[in-house]
Amino acid sequence: MSEGASGIRSVPIGTIALWIVRVALAAEFLYSGYLLFAGGHTEQTFAVIGLGQWLRYVTGVLEVAGAISLLIPRFGGPAALLLAGVMVGASITEMFILENGGPVLPLILLILSATLAWFLQDQTKTLFGIEPRPEDDDY
Repeated sequence: MSEGASGIRSVPIGTIALWIVRVALAAEFLYSGYLLFAGGHTEQTFAVIGLGQWLRYVTGVLEVAGAISLLIPRFGGPAALLLAGVMVGASITEMFILENGGPVLPLILLILSATLAWFLQDQTKTLFGIEPRPEDDDY
């Protein structure tokens, strides 16, 4: 970050945009997780899926944990990857298992989570101890 003439550090616009996406996704997944724990229509939806209510609770825990982790700088990349995986399952379920499924929202959340995971892949690599590949100068 660089300091301007007034001594205030300027933050790159890309960093701001990524944080806006992180906060928006975290809010959506916290709300979705809340709905999964509250029951109501989600209880009926998971009954139609036929795997039991345990899946609803597991999905709720994954969504809430992922949402909170999105807001922790070190865990943002892995959290986005986790949430993208949850949305793969949700999209498939909405398209192929539920009779009147609506896959649009899960697909949008999948795209946003996967894109965020891509931009935050350095955090994921660092967390798992993966060394960056040395760049080839032959090209």
